[in-house]
Amino acid sequence: MKSTLGRRVAAEFIGTAFLLAAVVGSGIMGERLAGGNVALALLANTIATGAALVALILTFAPISGAHLNPVVTMAGAIEGELPGIETTAYILAQILGAVCGAIAAHAMFTLPAVSISQHARSGGAQAFSEFVATFGLLCVIRGCSRLRPEAVAPAVGAYITAAYWFTASTSFANPAVTLARSLSDTFSGIWPGDVPGFLLAQVAGGIAATYLFRWLAPATLSAAKDAG
Repeated sequence: MKSTLGRRVAAEFIGTAFLLAAVVGSGIMGERLAGGNVALALLANTIATGAALVALILTFAPISGAHLNPVVTMAGAIEGELPGIETTAYILAQILGAVCGAIAAHAMFTLPAVSISQHARSGGAQAFSEFVATFGLLCVIRGCSRLRPEAVAPAVGAYITAAYWFTASTSFANPAVTLARSLSDTFSGIWPGDVPGFLLAQVAGGIAATYLFRWLAPATLSAAKDAG
């Protein structure tokens, strides 16, 4: 039985909050323990984020679909899977959850609740990296959800783990994550002035992947696979 909208929105809020707690918290812990070795700090941040994504998707997917990302929700809306009011509710819950998750991470490490990030991530290469990262993420999600739904959680976790390292931006690939990380002047932060470029690139990458997979793996193909 499908969960009520209230339960689904709560799942999106909680899931996105835990995702940000993992991203920001592991960044803080990794930086503190790495002794100045940035590669080691990034590796710790990467492993924690990928593992958290797998766990959170497995937990919340049966309730809300575990979007945890406004671009994923936007793709669902484009494909007619979510009506407008549910799309808006999901996105608001994701953004609010992300901010609360970043604040929770700060509290766990006795930092100020909000600290505006000074970590510059500017330039065309960074924005292009976010387009690539988000395009790839949505390809993984749309392809797996239509053809191998049981593989979504490990595939997303594996992809984000890899994308941390093959993109210059370390693969934010999520507008809610990007906004919340601008409120954290820690290892995983982003200067607010660089946020708009990231958001535009993420939305563009998400839209491109959604329309690509409308052609590559249409809903009729998915239905035929299920019937077979």
